[in-house]
Amino acid sequence: MKPIAILHEGNSKKTHDNELLQSLIEYLALDVTLVDFYGVGKKSNFFKKEYEAYQLLISRIETDQVERVLFVIDADVEKDNAKYGGYENTQQQIQIMIQTLGIQDISDFYITCDPTTKTGYLESLILSTIPEKQKQCINQFLSCSEFEHTENHKAILHSIYKLAYPNAPFDFEHSHFNELKDKLKRLFSEI
Repeated sequence: MKPIAILHEGNSKKTHDNELLQSLIEYLALDVTLVDFYGVGKKSNFFKKEYEAYQLLISRIETDQVERVLFVIDADVEKDNAKYGGYENTQQQIQIMIQTLGIQDISDFYITCDPTTKTGYLESLILSTIPEKQKQCINQFLSCSEFEHTENHKAILHSIYKLAYPNAPFDFEHSHFNELKDKLKRLFSEI
Protein backbone atom coordinates (compact mmCIF):
# COMPACT_ATOMS: atom_id res chain seq x y z
CA MET A 1 0.00 0.00 0.00
CA LYS A 2 1.22 3.49 -0.89
CA PRO A 3 -0.61 6.04 1.24
CA ILE A 4 0.23 9.06 -0.94
CA ALA A 5 -1.06 9.72 -4.43
CA ILE A 6 0.42 12.45 -6.61
CA LEU A 7 -1.39 13.23 -9.84
CA HIS A 8 0.49 15.15 -12.51
CA GLU A 9 0.44 15.83 -16.24
CA GLY A 10 2.05 13.34 -18.60
CA ASN A 11 2.40 9.68 -17.73
CA SER A 12 3.50 8.16 -14.45
CA LYS A 13 6.96 7.20 -15.66
CA LYS A 14 9.53 9.28 -17.55
CA THR A 15 8.01 12.74 -17.77
CA HIS A 16 9.49 16.07 -16.77
CA ASP A 17 6.80 16.49 -14.09
CA ASN A 18 7.49 13.08 -12.61
CA GLU A 19 11.26 13.57 -12.75
CA LEU A 20 11.05 16.90 -10.92
CA LEU A 21 8.69 15.58 -8.25
CA GLN A 22 10.76 12.46 -7.55
CA SER A 23 13.97 14.50 -7.45
CA LEU A 24 12.44 17.00 -5.03
CA ILE A 25 11.06 14.25 -2.78
CA GLU A 26 14.50 12.66 -2.63
CA TYR A 27 16.13 16.06 -2.04
CA LEU A 28 13.81 16.57 0.95
CA ALA A 29 14.82 13.11 2.27
CA LEU A 30 11.22 11.92 2.09
CA ASP A 31 10.37 8.32 1.30
CA VAL A 32 9.42 8.21 -2.39
CA THR A 33 8.34 4.57 -1.99
CA LEU A 34 5.25 5.85 -0.14
CA VAL A 35 4.02 7.57 -3.31
CA ASP A 36 1.93 6.30 -6.19
CA PHE A 37 2.32 8.63 -9.17
CA TYR A 38 -0.67 8.99 -11.45
CA GLY A 39 0.03 10.46 -14.86
CA VAL A 40 -3.19 11.94 -16.17
CA GLY A 41 -1.94 12.73 -19.67
CA LYS A 42 -3.05 16.13 -20.89
CA LYS A 43 -4.31 18.88 -18.62
CA SER A 44 -7.95 18.58 -19.67
CA ASN A 45 -8.09 15.08 -18.16
CA PHE A 46 -7.79 16.64 -14.70
CA PHE A 47 -11.29 18.03 -15.24
CA LYS A 48 -13.06 14.81 -16.28
CA LYS A 49 -14.69 13.11 -13.31
CA GLU A 50 -14.90 9.81 -15.18
CA TYR A 51 -11.20 9.81 -16.12
CA GLU A 52 -9.65 6.37 -15.49
CA ALA A 53 -6.99 7.61 -13.06
CA TYR A 54 -9.74 9.06 -10.86
CA GLN A 55 -11.65 5.78 -10.87
CA LEU A 56 -8.57 3.94 -9.60
CA LEU A 57 -7.75 6.69 -7.10
CA ILE A 58 -11.28 6.78 -5.64
CA SER A 59 -11.38 2.99 -5.25
CA ARG A 60 -8.04 3.11 -3.40
CA ILE A 61 -9.28 5.93 -1.15
CA GLU A 62 -12.48 4.04 -0.37
CA THR A 63 -10.47 0.97 0.65
CA ASP A 64 -8.15 3.07 2.86
CA GLN A 65 -5.11 2.47 0.67
CA VAL A 66 -4.61 6.17 -0.08
CA GLU A 67 -4.59 8.72 2.75
CA ARG A 68 -3.35 11.92 1.06
CA VAL A 69 -3.56 13.29 -2.49
CA LEU A 70 -1.61 16.05 -4.24
CA PHE A 71 -2.57 17.38 -7.66
CA VAL A 72 0.28 19.00 -9.62
CA ILE A 73 -1.00 20.87 -12.66
CA ASP A 74 0.34 23.51 -15.03
CA ALA A 75 -1.15 27.00 -15.06
CA ASP A 76 -0.53 27.39 -18.80
CA VAL A 77 -1.61 30.66 -20.39
CA GLU A 78 -5.14 32.02 -20.24
CA LYS A 79 -5.18 33.26 -23.83
CA ASP A 80 -4.54 29.68 -25.01
CA ASN A 81 -7.51 28.24 -23.09
CA ALA A 82 -10.14 30.55 -21.62
CA LYS A 83 -11.60 27.85 -19.35
CA TYR A 84 -8.56 25.96 -18.02
CA GLY A 85 -5.66 28.27 -18.91
CA GLY A 86 -4.10 30.72 -16.49
CA TYR A 87 -3.46 30.45 -12.78
CA GLU A 88 -6.86 31.60 -11.52
CA ASN A 89 -8.85 29.43 -13.95
CA THR A 90 -6.72 26.40 -13.16
CA GLN A 91 -7.06 27.00 -9.42
CA GLN A 92 -10.82 27.37 -9.65
CA GLN A 93 -11.31 24.32 -11.87
CA ILE A 94 -9.07 22.00 -9.84
CA GLN A 95 -10.83 23.02 -6.63
CA ILE A 96 -14.18 22.24 -8.26
CA MET A 97 -12.91 18.83 -9.41
CA ILE A 98 -11.53 17.95 -5.97
CA GLN A 99 -14.93 18.79 -4.46
CA THR A 100 -16.74 16.88 -7.21
CA LEU A 101 -14.63 13.82 -6.37
CA GLY A 102 -15.45 14.36 -2.68
CA ILE A 103 -11.82 14.24 -1.56
CA GLN A 104 -11.25 17.81 -0.41
CA ASP A 105 -10.41 16.72 3.14
CA ILE A 106 -7.40 14.70 2.03
CA SER A 107 -6.29 16.71 -1.01
CA ASP A 108 -4.10 19.65 -1.90
CA PHE A 109 -2.87 21.04 -5.21
CA TYR A 110 0.12 22.86 -6.62
CA ILE A 111 0.01 24.88 -9.83
CA THR A 112 3.30 24.86 -11.72
CA CYS A 113 4.22 28.14 -13.35
CA ASP A 114 6.57 31.06 -13.01
CA PRO A 115 5.59 32.24 -9.50
CA THR A 116 6.22 35.87 -10.43
CA THR A 117 3.97 36.01 -13.50
CA LYS A 118 1.60 33.18 -12.45
CA THR A 119 1.70 31.86 -16.03
CA GLY A 120 3.32 28.95 -17.77
CA TYR A 121 4.09 25.41 -16.81
CA LEU A 122 6.78 23.27 -15.21
CA GLU A 123 9.45 24.59 -17.56
CA SER A 124 8.48 28.16 -16.62
CA LEU A 125 9.03 27.31 -12.95
CA ILE A 126 12.43 25.82 -13.71
CA LEU A 127 13.45 28.77 -15.88
CA SER A 128 12.45 31.15 -13.09
CA THR A 129 15.02 29.55 -10.78
CA ILE A 130 18.15 30.10 -12.87
CA PRO A 131 20.35 33.21 -12.80
CA GLU A 132 19.05 36.20 -14.78
CA LYS A 133 21.89 36.17 -17.32
CA GLN A 134 21.25 32.54 -18.28
CA LYS A 135 17.50 33.14 -18.29
CA GLN A 136 17.93 36.00 -20.76
CA CYS A 137 20.06 33.82 -23.07
CA ILE A 138 17.43 31.06 -23.11
CA ASN A 139 14.57 33.50 -23.63
CA GLN A 140 16.44 35.25 -26.42
CA PHE A 141 17.08 31.93 -28.17
CA LEU A 142 13.41 30.95 -27.86
CA SER A 143 12.32 34.34 -29.16
CA CYS A 144 14.68 34.23 -32.14
CA SER A 145 13.73 30.67 -33.01
CA GLU A 146 10.04 31.65 -33.27
CA PHE A 147 8.72 28.29 -32.09
CA GLU A 148 4.97 28.66 -32.18
CA HIS A 149 3.55 25.48 -30.70
CA THR A 150 3.55 25.35 -26.90
CA GLU A 151 4.56 21.68 -26.72
CA ASN A 152 7.63 22.33 -28.89
CA HIS A 153 8.48 25.36 -26.77
CA LYS A 154 8.22 23.34 -23.55
CA ALA A 155 10.32 20.45 -24.90
CA ILE A 156 12.98 22.77 -26.27
CA LEU A 157 13.13 24.78 -23.07
CA HIS A 158 13.55 21.61 -21.02
CA SER A 159 16.26 20.30 -23.38
CA ILE A 160 18.18 23.58 -23.27
CA TYR A 161 18.06 23.57 -19.49
CA LYS A 162 19.29 19.95 -19.30
CA LEU A 163 22.16 20.68 -21.70
CA ALA A 164 23.18 23.86 -19.89
CA TYR A 165 22.96 22.35 -16.38
CA PRO A 166 23.69 18.61 -16.66
CA ASN A 167 25.21 18.29 -13.17
CA ALA A 168 22.73 20.42 -11.27
CA PRO A 169 19.39 19.91 -12.91
CA PHE A 170 17.28 21.84 -10.40
CA ASP A 171 18.12 24.56 -7.88
CA PHE A 172 15.86 23.33 -5.07
CA GLU A 173 17.30 25.99 -2.76
CA HIS A 174 15.68 28.71 -4.87
CA SER A 175 12.72 30.38 -3.15
CA HIS A 176 10.44 29.58 -6.11
CA PHE A 177 10.46 25.94 -5.00
CA ASN A 178 9.44 26.78 -1.41
CA GLU A 179 5.69 26.39 -1.86
CA LEU A 180 6.03 23.00 -3.54
CA LYS A 181 8.56 21.86 -0.92
CA ASP A 182 6.16 22.91 1.86
CA LYS A 183 3.26 21.07 0.25
CA LEU A 184 5.32 17.90 -0.14
CA LYS A 185 6.57 18.04 3.46
CA ARG A 186 3.02 18.52 4.71
CA LEU A 187 1.79 15.68 2.51
CA PHE A 188 4.24 13.25 4.09
CA SER A 189 3.76 14.56 7.63
CA GLU A 190 0.02 13.92 7.50
CA ILE A 191 0.21 10.17 6.89
